Amino acid sequence: MRELVLDTETTGFEPDDGDRIVEIGAVELFNHVPTGRTYHQYINPERSMPASAFEVHGLGDEFLADKPVFKVIAQEFIDFVGDAKLIIHNAAFDMKFLNAELRWLGMQDLPMDQAVDTLAIARRKFPGSPASLDALCRRFGVDNTAREKHGALLDSEILAEVYLELIGGRQPDFGLSVQASGDGPATAGQVWRAPPRPAALPPRLSEAEQAAHEAFVATLGDDAVWKKFS
Repeated sequence: MRELVLDTETTGFEPDDGDRIVEIGAVELFNHVPTGRTYHQYINPERSMPASAFEVHGLGDEFLADKPVFKVIAQEFIDFVGDAKLIIHNAAFDMKFLNAELRWLGMQDLPMDQAVDTLAIARRKFPGSPASLDALCRRFGVDNTAREKHGALLDSEILAEVYLELIGGRQPDFGLSVQASGDGPATAGQVWRAPPRPAALPPRLSEAEQAAHEAFVATLGDDAVWKKFS
């Protein structure tokens, strides 16, 4: 199963008011394991950066001036996403912006059911507790000391760790993405399972130890739990 842990940075809160995306970052997971593949792109929003947004992410007009506009990177981004599940903290916000940008280009929306909202997961799992990314980092002991300002790729990397904790740890099903049997190279998408032993292991108790155990159990009476499983 392919997933992308994704984050965006923007000029504000509402695309309908003229706000735009200025950064996209994503980290790829396969069967809940990071693959090492990432997507990262700064984007020229074709408008000035409000001071309030600059305070959040530190991306200013001068820095973004020579970056590509969204229409230049749109198809490459969609190709990278494919049909992967999008793991997003407060998914409604990022999906609203991504789909506004795509719509302005006459491109198809990303379906909302393609997104998994980690904010909603955290609120269900820890009702009444703070559910911000920083709060979840503190809860799970995820190092976010490099997060002086918001950054799409850095936040995606941090969210990937938080997400794996939210769903039960780094390997929630204890499966490994390697071949099911044989000695050949790993095959993506298959789940490793231990093959049966060709012969049973020999008993590790000596005859004397077994006899001592049976003598002890005999002293416990007819209702002893050990006798029920002998």
